[in-house]
Amino acid sequence: VSSADRIIAMSFPSSGKQSFYRNPIEEVARFLDTKHADHYKVYNLCSEKGYDPKYFHYRVERIFIDDHNVPALQDMLKFTASVREWMSQNEKNIIAIHCKGGKGR
Repeated sequence: VSSADRIIAMSFPSSGKQSFYRNPIEEVARFLDTKHADHYKVYNLCSEKGYDPKYFHYRVERIFIDDHNVPALQDMLKFTASVREWMSQNEKNIIAIHCKGGKGR
């Protein structure tokens, strides 16, 4: 399995009215729990908003990157070290990474 096969890119998992046009957070959690139970970690790259990490069993890491901006080198090093550690713990581990719309960061 290549590293690319273990990465899911998505838009922001949303609730309320935004869930009508963005990923409903309950559906995202159900998908991850069904397909990758106990083997996923979510990375929120959105500086402007977050959500309750309980939906993803508290396996959420947030890297604050402003939309359409280059991340700070320190943040990228923190992110890549975290991903490397998580992926090396188990070959079944995957990451789900998102910003707001799924393409700006």
